[in-house]
Amino acid sequence: MSDNWTAQNIPDQHGRVAIVTGANTGLGFETARMLAARGAAVVLAVRDIEKGTRAAARMTGDVTVQALDLTSLESIRSAAADLRAAHSRIDLLINNAGVMYTPKQTTADGFELQFGTNHLGHFALTGLLLDRLLPVPGSRVVTVSSTGHRIRAAIHFDDLQWENSYSRVAAYGQAKLANLMFTYELQRRLAPHGATVAVAAHPGVSNTELVRNAPAAFRVPITWLAPLLTQKAEMGALPTLRAATDPAVLGGQYYGPGNRGEIRGHPKLVNSSPESHDQAAQQRLWTVSEELTGVRFPLNRVVR
Repeated sequence: MSDNWTAQNIPDQHGRVAIVTGANTGLGFETARMLAARGAAVVLAVRDIEKGTRAAARMTGDVTVQALDLTSLESIRSAAADLRAAHSRIDLLINNAGVMYTPKQTTADGFELQFGTNHLGHFALTGLLLDRLLPVPGSRVVTVSSTGHRIRAAIHFDDLQWENSYSRVAAYGQAKLANLMFTYELQRRLAPHGATVAVAAHPGVSNTELVRNAPAAFRVPITWLAPLLTQKAEMGALPTLRAATDPAVLGGQYYGPGNRGEIRGHPKLVNSSPESHDQAAQQRLWTVSEELTGVRFPLNRVVR
């Protein structure tokens, strides 16, 4: 696999349908833009339709906009119904949208905002759309995690919604750890079906507006050191794009920037934390996620 993978390595995407959540800005915008430029029919699944429409106007190719609010199960179900009606097949579902280091808040369904948006929202959306991917050879579910999955990160099954106490950093770590656990468990459940695989990626430290809610202790150094510590969104999107399009990618893999510390650089295969590979915790998280969202995946056989 190339050590200097760039957007030029994205294969032709004509005939493929790609749904990208959170695609009106930052990493999602660049991911969607580059897929559309390579010929994919791209759906920008966004909370703000006006912003999504403006983003689509800045792209070249077949780009449409779909309303999706990942903080609302009602919105997720409505968006999934619209997408199912519009598309008989889906080749790529890219779970990109997310929030980071937010003050303590809850979603419309009472979930802690970071866990509810980053994990549960995408869990529900994936489950509701998966039967559109399963028959499609080469189809992929790509979920964007973060190096933050290593920072104060654990799945707090005794207090998933942070009702007893709250740390915005630890809550973000839990949500991003959940993204990886979801990917690995989903891949095991997809394996017997053959056509679809689940892959994860992370952007390193990219210069986007995602850090706007970071505590001052984090935000100030990032602002001052941005030219040294971050990379542009175009580079930050490459691990996701490689996970989505590189023919050599295998299910259950994880891609991130290749330089030391995985902060920046060309995308390559990387490792995730030992905690993310805890199969018992993955299975428990899956069961809890089904219970909380009410979404069951159309997968019957599971390889252990």
